[in-house]
Amino acid sequence: MRWRARAGRRTTSPAGGRGRWAARCAGARRTGGPVPPRSLLALAYALGPVSGAHLNPAVTFGLLLARRIGPRTAVRYVAAQCAGGVVGAGVLYALVRAIPGFTVHGAFGSNGWGARSAVGINGAGAFLTETVLTMLLVLVVLGVTRRNAAPGAGGAAIGLTLSALVLVGLPLTGCGVNPARSLGPAVFAGGPALSQLWLFLAAPLVGGALAAGVDRLIHPVPRAVAPVTARDTVAVGAV
Repeated sequence: MRWRARAGRRTTSPAGGRGRWAARCAGARRTGGPVPPRSLLALAYALGPVSGAHLNPAVTFGLLLARRIGPRTAVRYVAAQCAGGVVGAGVLYALVRAIPGFTVHGAFGSNGWGARSAVGINGAGAFLTETVLTMLLVLVVLGVTRRNAAPGAGGAAIGLTLSALVLVGLPLTGCGVNPARSLGPAVFAGGPALSQLWLFLAAPLVGGALAAGVDRLIHPVPRAVAPVTARDTVAVGAV
């Protein structure tokens, strides 16, 4: 009983750093935090043969810079991803509105820094976090979707990578690493969630661009190569 009482004070005390972390992470889960990587893993395998299951503008941007897809295709993908993010958040918003006392203003699983971060990370740290985490994600996507990659393992590699990134990024920024995923909740949360949205749109794109550059260094493209086929543009997905 004594241990439980101490644990209770630790998780509710406004002065306890661990308490703030636990409470805010719990709040992020209650208000629609990041979709579990297992769900995205399932989508990767389900939609991979259909469209490539990018599901993430940063991934699409990386594939564009890596010359896996063309500009027109990239624009269509990003438009569909952002629309899907807003529509999905809208459906969730309609559901939670039916819960008495449930508020979404400034929260709703949106990303943030400063007072909206579980550890109080500043804007520069948040930008660096989102850039690096997205770069790692897109780099894995580019690596496992190459023509000579192990068949059938791409979705699992991407899912495991995202799981690790969520563990690192959730207490820092909420782990956006996907502009479409960050856009949807922020539209309905409004307030500070919307005012900080720019970072979670820009930083993942920078990370995607860096990943494409690193991929070119790791896998240099010979001058005389066969043209990229449509099949190469729809590798097993991402988030």
